[in-house]
Amino acid sequence: MSHDGVGLRSVMRSVSFLTAGALAVSVLAGCSSEDQAGKPLAGQDIAPAARARVADGGTLRWAVDAVPETLNTFQSDADAATGRIAQAVLPSMYRLNENGRPERNPDYLESAKVVETEPKQVVLYKLNQQAVWSDGREIGAADFAAQWRALSGKDTAYWTARNAGYDRIEKVERGANDLEVRVTFGRPYTDWRSLFSPLYPKDVMGTPDAFNDGARRKLKVTAGPFALKKVDRKDDEVTLARSPRWWGQPAKLTEIVLRAVPRDKRAAALAAGTIDLAELDPESAGRVSLAARAAGKGTSTPLQGPAGRKAAAKDESRQEALPGFELRKSLEPAYTQLALNGADGPLADERVRRAVARALDREALAKAVLKPLGLPAEPVGSHLALSGQAHYADNSGALGGQDTAEARALLADAGWVPGGPVKEQKKGEKAAGAEGEEKAGTSEEAENGSAADEDGTYIVGEDDKAPHEADREKKHPQSRTEKGEELGKHLAQDGRQYANQLNQGGAPGAYAPLGTAAPAGAAAGALAKDGKPLTLRFVLPSGPGSQTLRTVADRISSMLRKVGISTEISKVADESYFKDHIASGQYDLALYSWPTSAFPATDARPIFVKPVPAADGSLNVEQNYTRVGTDQVDQLFEQAIATLDESESRGLLRKADSRIWAAAGSIPLYQRPQLTAARKNLVNAGSFGFQTPVYEDMGFLKKGANPAPGPSRK
Repeated sequence: MSHDGVGLRSVMRSVSFLTAGALAVSVLAGCSSEDQAGKPLAGQDIAPAARARVADGGTLRWAVDAVPETLNTFQSDADAATGRIAQAVLPSMYRLNENGRPERNPDYLESAKVVETEPKQVVLYKLNQQAVWSDGREIGAADFAAQWRALSGKDTAYWTARNAGYDRIEKVERGANDLEVRVTFGRPYTDWRSLFSPLYPKDVMGTPDAFNDGARRKLKVTAGPFALKKVDRKDDEVTLARSPRWWGQPAKLTEIVLRAVPRDKRAAALAAGTIDLAELDPESAGRVSLAARAAGKGTSTPLQGPAGRKAAAKDESRQEALPGFELRKSLEPAYTQLALNGADGPLADERVRRAVARALDREALAKAVLKPLGLPAEPVGSHLALSGQAHYADNSGALGGQDTAEARALLADAGWVPGGPVKEQKKGEKAAGAEGEEKAGTSEEAENGSAADEDGTYIVGEDDKAPHEADREKKHPQSRTEKGEELGKHLAQDGRQYANQLNQGGAPGAYAPLGTAAPAGAAAGALAKDGKPLTLRFVLPSGPGSQTLRTVADRISSMLRKVGISTEISKVADESYFKDHIASGQYDLALYSWPTSAFPATDARPIFVKPVPAADGSLNVEQNYTRVGTDQVDQLFEQAIATLDESESRGLLRKADSRIWAAAGSIPLYQRPQLTAARKNLVNAGSFGFQTPVYEDMGFLKKGANPAPGPSRK
């Protein structure tokens, strides 16, 4: 999982309102450590088949966003393709099951357990005696020790993106024999299962030069069902070949080719027959649905809202369906959230943030996105986990559900008065909320309830004029990008991917709202304070695959309008969305996604940690891009990571989540859909959900065979 923060003020309110701290007394007292995780809302959809039904051989051509800049997952510019390669070619001590929970990987690990807790925590790993690197050397303590030293953070010559967990290790040594590894922790660490997955050979981790440069473009030594055969940057593809040194179940495929195909080009690539497997955005997935409908397999289309329906009709009229493919659907281990920048402006007031949250009908938003796809449409109840994962519990009650009257009361208590008065503002004068590089033009409602100016900026809820044609919209100029900072053009922008591209130094926290005056004929229901209208700048990406985000933003804006909050929607280039807006704090409201983790005590902490001033005067926010944090949340994370009682750790994290809800810096909305087009005879591949892919089982059905009810490793 991967987002900034200012401490909240504990001030008594004149309306029925509880601060995050006070809320903990009543709501959090009911939190318990019993399992509340439930089941995943959607299972994986991979056309499971027994290995006996899978043909031996063949090449799988799998679309990725880009050829990775590095093959080292511990470097700042590692991306999803880096991780996919590592899963196929390197050892992992643990992998995730269908519920997103870590399970021992028997191909590498016979057992692993905590054998001592006093005076220090000691974990004993017993390795599979067949586990060897591709050069014939046994996997052993030397590899574990080299990785610990490289990632401990003690040697700054290693350019590492993350050190969490490794920095708590005191020593790594050989056990009773070559197959045993003893890891002693200087400080207790509940997420010890997260370590050494993936595990790199000592050749990569042994020296700073090998770590920093040697593993960026090649991996000479591997230990998985596949080996790295070729990285071809000219043709934008990476080839993985079946490993002859693999001791486990042999891979069914001869090769896997990871081919870089932009998201908006994948439907065309599928039609041209140049790829076999590709994750799609809902807009592109329509062509696969057309094929399914033509074959009598369904009638739904994964396109939402008026714009989606128009796109679907246009798609049907001008494009052929894809009869050789099927759409495999699940939910990603990630959620889309509404982020509220609490650094400055109206949202620095906890009451205003809570009012925004109470104005939202999260269930309606989830249904708008997921119901047309035929996926479970339930709002997410946790910032730290998703339904089915061990740490999940619905803690949204700490904030409360949709309540227009309560939202209005909170705003009134914060001093925002309906109808004004709004004073005229001079050119360049700052208004409440909205900050941007461009100024908003005349406000006119668009078809979806927003209004467009000629610079692509939309004002929602400031007047009641007639609908305006959306084709006046113009794209904003793209901002400068730096090497290695290309972001995936996904359904919702992925915060963790961007964070991994930074050196974790934290983005500057300076935030000085800059906006424009409300028009003279502002709607009577609009709110104002100190002569300034309550207008929040809502920043969205403008690139391919962002239509769903824009639909959700329009609905959110309509909900906020009902309580007197206006929104100014600014569409910005995908390349600048995180770097120039989210990470730098140039927004009031934004939509982006966080992946969840099986180890939230480690991985979620940087997202919600309270920002601290840096030496240069900026704010070190780590990944907390909302800039909202509390000391209590920080303390709960530290306690959760330091206890070896898993039940107690889960309880502490659920308490932390309740306080995060109460602070209202980010509002989880819905689990992100995972839509994958797959060739019909391709099995054990598709939308994996929580589960780690089993690369050796992927392949094409034997002629005349049908998928079995479930996969088999026999």
